[in-house]
Amino acid sequence: MRTVLSVSLPEKISDELDRVARSSGRNKSDIVKECLSMFLWEMKLKTVQKKLGPKAKRLGIVSEEDVFKAVS
Repeated sequence: MRTVLSVSLPEKISDELDRVARSSGRNKSDIVKECLSMFLWEMKLKTVQKKLGPKAKRLGIVSEEDVFKAVS
C-alpha cells in the first residue's frame, strides 16, 4: 500500500531538488523517498546509540575501532 504525502518546500530547496533531479535523471519523488529513508535510519541509529552508549563506554568501547574489535 502507498500513501501520498504533500510537502511544502522553501523555494531554494525546491530549486535545488529540481536541479539534482534533472542532472541525475531521477524523479523528485524517488530522491525525497531516498532522503527520508536515510533520515529515518539515522534517527533509529541515534536512538540505539543513546541507549547503548553508556553501557559501551563502561565496557571500554568508545570508538568505531573498539566496536569492530568487539564484534570480530
